Amino acid sequence: MLVHAHPDDETITTGGTIAKYAAAGASVTVVTCTLGEEGEIIPPELDQLGAWAGDQLGGYRAGELAAAGAALGWTRHRYLGGIGRWRDSGMAGTASAAHPRAFVNGEREEQAEQLLTVLDELRPEVVITYDAFGGYGHPDHIRAHEITMAATSRARSVRRVLHTVASSDATARGLAELRRERGLPWRVADDGELPVVADEHITTTVDVTESLPAKFAALRAHATQVHVREPAFALSNDIAQPVPSAEYFVLAAGNGEGAEEDIFGGLTS
Repeated sequence: MLVHAHPDDETITTGGTIAKYAAAGASVTVVTCTLGEEGEIIPPELDQLGAWAGDQLGGYRAGELAAAGAALGWTRHRYLGGIGRWRDSGMAGTASAAHPRAFVNGEREEQAEQLLTVLDELRPEVVITYDAFGGYGHPDHIRAHEITMAATSRARSVRRVLHTVASSDATARGLAELRRERGLPWRVADDGELPVVADEHITTTVDVTESLPAKFAALRAHATQVHVREPAFALSNDIAQPVPSAEYFVLAAGNGEGAEEDIFGGLTS
């Protein structure tokens, strides 16, 4: 099971892993905590969907998420508390965080219980979410981390919790390769600009080479949020980011023995 804050997070950070294990026959569930209502919108013709205008972006992104799920092949999807229960809080310090349904305004215990209900129903052995910094500091990512750690500590089926992270070394290699690409329509991120984790902290490296076509298809499904030009993608800031052939995780709970290259490695019945 993977717990993510907004539509597109599941694809950007863990899309290759989702596709790899789904193709191998694993039962893969994605839980999304909000509809991403506060996201910036890339296509100009869809701008009026934004929270500043028609405020219809959340529903539109639900459709994008469904298309991404079809591309990645996950088994099932759930919205935390039901679709529309929690709203995208936006970045720290923005007015959107004051919305009464903003994810960060909810009671952590209520949200953790909602997630625990899903965990108890579906009984996953491995759960993936963000680290305590939320990957890059987004308040909704941090809240997703908090409730996942709380809920998994009470879920009997969960044997391993992993945090999705970006590898410092792989990111540096990917950026170097992008700088040699001709015709990229975006600026390539500077060294140190993207959030990464030092490789000595990484406990699991999943080879997703064969899953990259599915990941790129899912990235394209999130068209309000993501530009794609292989081998890169960019968000609305027009900064090119690489798509590595592996995805990286740090053990957060449970026994990590055998998990160096397989999120289920070392887990026996």
